[in-house]
Amino acid sequence: MSSAPGPYDSGRQRDRDEEGRARNQRPRDGLGRPLPYGSDGVPRQPEGVVRTPEESVSEAQALLDAGHPFHAHEVFEDAWKSGPEEERELWQGLAQLAVGLTHSARGNTKGGARLLLRGAGAVADWSARAGQVRPYGMGVAELVSWAEALAAGLEREGVAVDAAAHAPQLRGGVRG
Repeated sequence: MSSAPGPYDSGRQRDRDEEGRARNQRPRDGLGRPLPYGSDGVPRQPEGVVRTPEESVSEAQALLDAGHPFHAHEVFEDAWKSGPEEERELWQGLAQLAVGLTHSARGNTKGGARLLLRGAGAVADWSARAGQVRPYGMGVAELVSWAEALAAGLEREGVAVDAAAHAPQLRGGVRG
């Protein structure tokens, strides 16, 4: 049996965390796409950070404003994993909105539009059940309108968008 690397083996050991779970530590660009090892990339969001909801919203907004929706999705993912169970759908919906913007900026306009609408639906459903229209200062109606308008434009035009120029303002006002 040969010990030479196979066609799918780059000769590198798989990146693993302390528990032995696979982790891809390749550098990433601003939209989360992997870059070759050794490339300069956008710093990754550390996983498992526990933030207050207000800190999560502020950190995600800064990342969205910088055109890094993939990284904002990671902040929302931490919030849903560390927050109260009754808010899980809110944070998951926000993460879907960020991933929808990521796909839209990468040129996957159909997938981006679907994720934007799915995320908007999750956030709106949570808001209706929880009776909260401005959780942590975020305007649910404005986010839903933003997502629906962006999805409609993506479906109509089929053209990738600039993530920073089309980022939502989580706490009021919407660009793009």
